[in-house]
Amino acid sequence: MDVGSVKYNRKDKAEFSKALRKRVRGYFKENNISKNANTEMVIKTIVMLSIYLVPLIAIYTGLITSFWAAFVAFALMGFGMAFVGMNVMHDAVHGAYSKNNTVNTILGYTISLCGGFPINWHFQHNVLHHTYTNIEGLDEDIEPSPVLRFSPFKKLLSHHKLQHFFAWFFYGMMTLLWSTTKDFKSIKKYKDMGLLEGQKRSYGSLLFELSILKSLYYVLMLILPIMILPIPWYQTLLLYLMMHFFAGVTLGMVFQPAHVVPQTDFYSEEDAKAMKSNFEVAQMMTTADFAPKSRIFSWFVGGLNYQVEHHLFPNICHIHYKKLAKIVKETAEEFEVPYYCNGSFVSALKEHASMLKALGNTENPVLAHQH
Repeated sequence: MDVGSVKYNRKDKAEFSKALRKRVRGYFKENNISKNANTEMVIKTIVMLSIYLVPLIAIYTGLITSFWAAFVAFALMGFGMAFVGMNVMHDAVHGAYSKNNTVNTILGYTISLCGGFPINWHFQHNVLHHTYTNIEGLDEDIEPSPVLRFSPFKKLLSHHKLQHFFAWFFYGMMTLLWSTTKDFKSIKKYKDMGLLEGQKRSYGSLLFELSILKSLYYVLMLILPIMILPIPWYQTLLLYLMMHFFAGVTLGMVFQPAHVVPQTDFYSEEDAKAMKSNFEVAQMMTTADFAPKSRIFSWFVGGLNYQVEHHLFPNICHIHYKKLAKIVKETAEEFEVPYYCNGSFVSALKEHASMLKALGNTENPVLAHQH
């Protein structure tokens, strides 16, 4: 599907969009605060990077001398990988971390510590997912692979009836795929889609950079630990795979309950070409918050439980989302725009599992609403 074929209806609920933007701007102006990172965010960045890097340094310096110590180190690195991605890289690639683009660029490259590539993340997440949320043929987040069915417009296959059981395992493969083949396939795909044209860089130079970063990643995260750790090489390899599994499951369990749940809308290619909603309303219809009262949980997942606020204001640092959520909810109620929210992380996971089951057992369990 061509990225230029989707046109949002600017006249739909225009008053809602205007009022919401004005109130959010007013919040920052009245409180005399920046929409970017604050001191709390800087401290959080240090903590998240430490969860990932301190165990790695312990491996390099010979402090890890047994399998079980290595197990703990790689487990911490797995969760640290997810935390760095959700808390640091995510804001940085959106340009939300700092007013300084250089700072955003540098912190955006922390995804390379996780085996990813910031250019690809920008296109997959910022461009395709955020602009065309839950739209068939454009939002790659609802097209993970033929193994899983996340959209009612995807072909229903026999094995999908069990996906609510096995999907969680495949979430664990997410970052491992990034670190191996996916990034190479994606950069070629984005080139063919014409998305690289605005980068002012050639496909060859990006491919070269990607190859260098992947090589460095494998040296740092796998080859050196195999050489340094006093355990058999295959045990280190298994721990490395476990690290990626923990990171992938964590990311999948946070991102997917925000969009693939019974409340949210999905759009076919035909629906998207005749979109009746404006952009902000479409984001409200395709996104759900969860666990809004859990401060600790929200802190660790980079505010991504406030996914509605993130989709409406991706250029604002997540440290502000809790405050913005009240504004968004009140404005949505005033203008009669749906605002979806599951009360807890557990309830959000249950809703996601319910949606996976429905998508795996029914050809069209939900209809794309047209607003």
